Amino acid sequence: MSEKKAFVLRVSPEMLKELERWAQEDFRSVNGQIEFLLSEALKKRKRPDRKGKE
Repeated sequence: MSEKKAFVLRVSPEMLKELERWAQEDFRSVNGQIEFLLSEALKKRKRPDRKGKE
């Protein structure tokens, strides 16, 4: 398993409440929800390689 790095993330109280609700709906922790959302965003952002390079 790869090592995870901790960092501070500042969000507004309103955003945190929404993230808590969303995470609960998806049966995740808030941290897990944020990780999932970032992972999905990175997958969508990836573009096809050019000449086999990323």
